[in-house]
Amino acid sequence: MKPRHHLYLDEALTAQLERLGSKPGTSKSAIVADALRAYLNRRATREVDDLLKVRLDRISTQLGRAERDSLVLLETLSLFVRYQLTVTAPLPEADKAAQAVGRERFRRFVDQVGRQLAAGRSIDTGPADQGDA
Repeated sequence: MKPRHHLYLDEALTAQLERLGSKPGTSKSAIVADALRAYLNRRATREVDDLLKVRLDRISTQLGRAERDSLVLLETLSLFVRYQLTVTAPLPEADKAAQAVGRERFRRFVDQVGRQLAAGRSIDTGPADQGDA
């Protein structure tokens, strides 16, 4: 047995409910139950949306900072490479030993970056480790 409820509606709502409830296959109870269910579902959705809004705002702020930081790093690297290429004279073709040293230094640099990333550590900003650089 379903519980019985006594509701008070204004005249306009009562007239609309009477009109809708008079159609075949419908009842006033079903219409009110559907309307109440829809109202409660929307209300719960709004509460969830309010909770998610705070988290999404925080994530958006964090992504904005990460984007800004990556742009700063990219610009810094770009300026360093441009400066280095501008002030460093190219090695003569005949100086194979210097070219080999350069290639070895670059290989060690790439290896060190790979190890740091694989270990989940940030790049050390202190004095260079003489064994790795």
